[in-house]
Amino acid sequence: MTDITAFDWRSFLLKWSGEWADSLEDGESRGDDDEVARQARWLGFPPASEERIAAMEERLGLRMPPSYREFLKVSDGWRHAGGFVWLLAGTEDARWHNNESGLADMCEEELDEDSGPEEWREADLWRRGLQLDVESDITHVLLDPEDMDEDGEWAVYTWASWRAAPPERFANFLEFMREMHREFHRLRARPGDGEAGFANDTTRQLDTLVEEARLEALGGGWEQAGQALDEAKEYGRPRAAGLGDQIRRLLGQTSMVYFEGLVTDPRYAPELLPSLVAEQAAHSYWAESTLPFHLRGADDNTLSLAHSTLDQVRSGTYRYTAAGPFGEAVERAREMARWGDTDAAWRTLMDALPLWEPLGPDHLAPLGWVADPLLGPLLTPERGRELLSTPRGGQAGEAPRPAAGLDPGDLAWLAEPEPGDDRASFRFVLVEGVEPEQLPGRLTDGDDTVLEEPLTFWEAYRRSRHSQEQFSSYDDRALMAVGRAGPGWSFAFDGDPAPFDQRRFVSPAVAASEGTRAVVVWSGLTTRHGKPFFHLSVARDGVEQYGFTYTDEGIRQSGEIPRALDPSRYFDALEDGAEAERSLLEALTREFGVRLPRHAIRNGQLHTLTTRSWTRPPGDGEAYMVVRVTPGDARPADGRRTEEDGPGS
Repeated sequence: MTDITAFDWRSFLLKWSGEWADSLEDGESRGDDDEVARQARWLGFPPASEERIAAMEERLGLRMPPSYREFLKVSDGWRHAGGFVWLLAGTEDARWHNNESGLADMCEEELDEDSGPEEWREADLWRRGLQLDVESDITHVLLDPEDMDEDGEWAVYTWASWRAAPPERFANFLEFMREMHREFHRLRARPGDGEAGFANDTTRQLDTLVEEARLEALGGGWEQAGQALDEAKEYGRPRAAGLGDQIRRLLGQTSMVYFEGLVTDPRYAPELLPSLVAEQAAHSYWAESTLPFHLRGADDNTLSLAHSTLDQVRSGTYRYTAAGPFGEAVERAREMARWGDTDAAWRTLMDALPLWEPLGPDHLAPLGWVADPLLGPLLTPERGRELLSTPRGGQAGEAPRPAAGLDPGDLAWLAEPEPGDDRASFRFVLVEGVEPEQLPGRLTDGDDTVLEEPLTFWEAYRRSRHSQEQFSSYDDRALMAVGRAGPGWSFAFDGDPAPFDQRRFVSPAVAASEGTRAVVVWSGLTTRHGKPFFHLSVARDGVEQYGFTYTDEGIRQSGEIPRALDPSRYFDALEDGAEAERSLLEALTREFGVRLPRHAIRNGQLHTLTTRSWTRPPGDGEAYMVVRVTPGDARPADGRRTEEDGPGS
């Protein structure tokens, strides 16, 4: 942090003045004062004497803050502070604002009895602040004597009506002036002006810093590189924003990330557009008319690519590809991820990352994969840091410590709902020696049933309900996500099952176990709705070997249950349903050597299927209801037509 009292104001202001003078176009119109300043290469005024500063302080009734006093000793005022304050006050022009703008009244009108002290204090700024703007583009600059630090520095607040934002705060006058110098640079270096038209020692030093940061980032030093790129971005240097956004996106930051200057480059668009498009598609309907806002300067081919990528992302058909060995690893990782093995998928990507080939000199890391429906869920902030810390693109360096896996490798995590998770229960089927693609033949009706394409569970649920035309009060066809449950096992999992009906429940274990072994678990020990229960059934070759069902009415069991799974060990003195559930799931993990992929189930996209009913058909005298939705028919206001069928109805 700069020692404000030791800051070299004269060198700073001389450099700024020279940069401003050199930035003016030969034919650019300017007033007499500006022409004098250009020729003198000085935006300031003669220095203020101590007597002049003291007279000012006597007039205002307060001693000025140190950084503003030191500035006045070098220049008694300033022209062109940034792009919107044309004249900044010196000793003669500084005055108390005294609500001259009427902004205090406007702010106070929006306050009520629920407003806090800070809100009232902010409104009063417009009465107590010392106004420094003399000529400006409807921009106010106020020093706040009541916002003072231990060194006697007053905070500076700026506000412009056209920015539609609350006042911006700077810790002191020096920080304000530094930001105005950066703003001057940003406005002069904006796209369209061209680099050659605005070059000086500052820009050259910053551009060298950007190039060094690029190499540092490729070598794994993303933190240092990010800081350097952020500094260069504040001065509007080309490349800095686009490079820095790549780092930010892999850290999980999406707000205000546009890959400026790079996303419209045909070399980088195929890699950067998917990430940008996916974020827009997730939060809004990205109409064609809004495309140029994010893709200013893009050619027709890039705009066409943006639209086609958007269509693919929205439909879930986008697939990330890359060249060389890394591209081969991407395909292997996607295959692992679609069956739930997200930890192995991530390790596959990381092992191949040193072989990744950039698309050009300003490409810092693979990014398009974050829009891939199967690969995107692999990203977490921790994994993003691991990727960024891995040397790549031909740069040497030490590999980072691998990020911790996201799957605990067991079943016990099911007993630990996430905060805010109000699930009632869960159920799953495990089948040994069977690939996930074969589960439809064991769990569904019809030999030609195939798995649905990967979706999040809730997306799959909404889609299945939308297409369903008949609902029955006796039918319990479960929508289940499928994948691999460890070596030699496949799973089907339902995280939001229908209510458990012990009288009519039919375990799918028997049908699923033809020629192998199958395990069915349905737990509601921690349900917040209804009474707790737990069911386990194990079948082999189409015959149930053993099983039990626990409810508040007791335990019903059959077959020879292994001691490790004996229900009496868990339920005879049941006091804590969550602990019993955890202990049973741990025992099942040890007994069968199985696991369920937590991250894929909670955050990923998996294939799904709809099973045959988990309940038997109704018996004699048992009433039930069927609700049919018939497209095109006249319906009640809720869009449904109902019919009651069955015995006893």
